[in-house]
Amino acid sequence: MKLGIVGAGLIVHTLLQFIHEVDIELIAICATPGEIDILEQLKQEHGFRYVYTDFEEFLQNDETDTIYLGVNNHLHYLFGKRVLESGKNLIMEKPFTSNYAQACVLHKLASDRKLMIFEAISTIHNPNFKKIQELLPQLGEIKIVSVNYTQYSSRYDAFRNGEILPAFDYRKSGGALMDLNIYNIHFLAALFGEPLKVHYIANMEKGIDTSGILTLEYDGFQCVSVAAKDCAAPFVNCIQGNKGCIYTASPLFTLTDFSMQMNHNDPVHYDLTGDSHRMKHEFLDFLEMYENQDYDRMNAYLDHSLSVMKIISEARQNIGLVFPDDENL
Repeated sequence: MKLGIVGAGLIVHTLLQFIHEVDIELIAICATPGEIDILEQLKQEHGFRYVYTDFEEFLQNDETDTIYLGVNNHLHYLFGKRVLESGKNLIMEKPFTSNYAQACVLHKLASDRKLMIFEAISTIHNPNFKKIQELLPQLGEIKIVSVNYTQYSSRYDAFRNGEILPAFDYRKSGGALMDLNIYNIHFLAALFGEPLKVHYIANMEKGIDTSGILTLEYDGFQCVSVAAKDCAAPFVNCIQGNKGCIYTASPLFTLTDFSMQMNHNDPVHYDLTGDSHRMKHEFLDFLEMYENQDYDRMNAYLDHSLSVMKIISEARQNIGLVFPDDENL
């Protein structure tokens, strides 16, 4: 895989912490003209061959075959569409798009052009998650599932003082649902599929959900998913069945460990990630699918991403949260 990267923000710097541990060749990086000094520094530190401040010129580089988009949420669809139209495979940072309709357009475009498309979401590629999937049937009939990702945002005080940064900007597809609850939804949808009903209630400030409670109704059990950027509490995530439970105090975006406790037995602890970077496993999976041209597996992950976007779109409808990007089709 010969990778081009778009963006120079925190998520790109996070990606570059581990990418050299994966057999991926860094070719080019692109960001805005105002970030040229950062780009030149990243070129020196990480061995990029090319630096660009023009996205269309970047796409014309024939040496890249796959593009990673680490840009603001509201740019995912338009930038992702151009990547696919240029004939390159796409790795899209979470959330996949702003809404379900956009995700469907990208899905069809990739399929028509026989390109690979991935959503960079760490949770479902984590070895601990895959172990939870394996152990889940042992819990018997699932009854209650509760997940919680509440983290007082470093940007919240600025937001309250009138400085609207992308994470709190409805014009840039921000908010607690898109930023934090996305990890919870991926976890739940990957384990249980699409719910029968979706309901979202939220605390709204300046047109955006700063925290909220999402409930997903399944056949025979209920899921509650809490996410907050305006307050904090210990992480508590638990899947409860009539024969036992699986639980973790780790946020689901890292899922560093978990425990399983069957009724009347002592808990068994699992930690299958060790010291691995939280994003490394997803890129190992992407690389394996790419090298094997495993479209069946890729499409299974893509179908999952579409399910997540369907849940998010319905949840936003519940609170009347409309993004300007919803019109970009």
